[in-house]
Amino acid sequence: MNENLPPCPECSSEHTYEMNALMVCPECGHEWVPAADGGTGPDTADAPVVKDAVGNALRDGDTVTVVKTLKVKGSPSGIKAGTKVRNIRLTDGVDGHDIDCRIDGFGAMQLKSSVVKKA
Repeated sequence: MNENLPPCPECSSEHTYEMNALMVCPECGHEWVPAADGGTGPDTADAPVVKDAVGNALRDGDTVTVVKTLKVKGSPSGIKAGTKVRNIRLTDGVDGHDIDCRIDGFGAMQLKSSVVKKA
């Protein structure tokens, strides 16, 4: 276990911990990606750039719009084109699903960046 973890940038708590590639603060719930140099900035030089269907670079917290109707198992209607998805989180997903999000009426889902565009 690394004893030199950075404090939370939101509440300055020293009780942070690592969860996969993120740093997490148990007191305020803030999650962030530590910088490559050990700092707490959001920019990392080695991070891959995730682009939407149009070619715009996506970042954590962006709002995106679904560009084509998606079938969802167990749902009669699926996700319609034009649905806005707020506060996305980029991940190293399975089978190209590189966006974690929560969609109203559907719950937590993973999406491919090729079916969304930045709003």
